[in-house]
Amino acid sequence: MSPDEARPEDQKVVALPVVESPVVEPAPQGRAVRRRRFRIVPYLITFATVAIAAALGWAMWNAYMEAPWTRDATVRTYVVTIAPEVAGRVVELPVSDNQFVRKGDLLIGIDPTDYKIALELAEAAVKQAEATAENARIEAERRARLSAEAVSKEEQQSFGATATADLARLQQVIANRNQAKVNLERTEIRSPVNGWVTNLLVQLGDYATVGRNVISVVNADTFWVDAYFEETQLASIREGDPARIKLMGYNEVLHGEVGSVSRGITVSNARPDLQGLATVNPIFTWVRLAQRVPVRIRIKQVPEGVTLVAGMTATVEIDPRSAKAKK
Repeated sequence: MSPDEARPEDQKVVALPVVESPVVEPAPQGRAVRRRRFRIVPYLITFATVAIAAALGWAMWNAYMEAPWTRDATVRTYVVTIAPEVAGRVVELPVSDNQFVRKGDLLIGIDPTDYKIALELAEAAVKQAEATAENARIEAERRARLSAEAVSKEEQQSFGATATADLARLQQVIANRNQAKVNLERTEIRSPVNGWVTNLLVQLGDYATVGRNVISVVNADTFWVDAYFEETQLASIREGDPARIKLMGYNEVLHGEVGSVSRGITVSNARPDLQGLATVNPIFTWVRLAQRVPVRIRIKQVPEGVTLVAGMTATVEIDPRSAKAKK
């Protein structure tokens, strides 16, 4: 008996059938709906992207074209340069560089010794001239009352002229005394404005000469912004339009308004030569760049913590709503 015939039961056990789970295929209609959905999604994404791009483009157009703006703007202010009106040694210097001073505060003191002596001499000269003029006046009046037999007409005129000359001399020495007072007062240089001392180079012991700048004060009450707009933007800018100022070094926004528009800039073709004739550039290109015109912006409000410095760079945006309202 062969092994195959001897163990038929074992063959049945080994050859058990394998039962596989049936695969349920989706219905043809479900597959079509799902494909249709996948086809619509790209169109929706494209439409949303185009809509967002159009909205951003419109916003950028309004920002760049409707509202005039420029990144070419500079903070400016007036700087008072102070030069001594009398010469002398600097003996007082109560301020330091970048210190804030108020109007009338002492900046520099010049040695007043010589000027005090000059004032004393002038006052003495005034007293002497007053006495001389008073005596001449009395003499002239006395002779004017005498008769022609007692004094001649010529003598009366002579004393009268002497009295007049002494009076003129008195007025002259009084003027000298006043000048001596002014010179003594000028030995103390005081701040004419509220502001900050800047670029202080003078030191105690320096000799101050007349007319030579020794100290400068940045006027704290005169800050403004010069915004340089292209000439193509000037049509929508009017005086009084509100302005937003963004300094390069700060996140805070300053508020102001258009104060004025400059009425002139340098024209290269108008420069005369040695003979007084206009120098005209013989080359003219078809690509013409718009000129930039200064627009003065008055600063109305400065946020706390913002330090204005003359020369800072700023971005200025003009709100032309007031101009539209006028139209």
